[in-house]
Amino acid sequence: MDLTRLIEAALLVASEPLGIDQLQRLTPGGRTPSRADIQQAIDQLTLECAERALELTHTAGGYRYQVRATYTAAVAPLLAERAPRYSRAALETLAIIAYRQPVTRADIEDIRGVSLGSNLLKTLIDRGWVRAVGHREVPGRPAVFGTTRAFLDHFGLRSLGELPSLADLADPAHEPQLSMLAEAADTHAS
Repeated sequence: MDLTRLIEAALLVASEPLGIDQLQRLTPGGRTPSRADIQQAIDQLTLECAERALELTHTAGGYRYQVRATYTAAVAPLLAERAPRYSRAALETLAIIAYRQPVTRADIEDIRGVSLGSNLLKTLIDRGWVRAVGHREVPGRPAVFGTTRAFLDHFGLRSLGELPSLADLADPAHEPQLSMLAEAADTHAS
């Protein structure tokens, strides 16, 4: 069985990114390919996608196929399920958590200058993008929140270090990138 085609098939049917360890366990017959063999097959698949609308990306959770950003808006209407729309408040809250984590609800409210709606954090937690990562050692022991691997995977990031710098986001020249990020949150949600 061709390892490259087996990996291609697995990535096409997987509902979430697959890591090298997961891909190694796919091969039938008890023969486990080396990490180098898996990486070579991934490199081959990446090359094969170079001129296609589909690309093979590496995220925090592993590898996945996705539609290139150039074509996302054009194919979005074809999605069977209508992607949920996220409010500006939800996206601002998500950005605060991503850039300032770990943060408490009070930290978020202080940065935004308004109180959080009762369902705002719940929406982000239910989506799997945010989770409570502990408690701050102050009176009341408030929960502190951080992003999840699902957040990284959804936005095509390997780590938080790949987020654009805050200085870049403040530059008006990056407004198209901010709009694209908001569209990605709405379009890719499933």
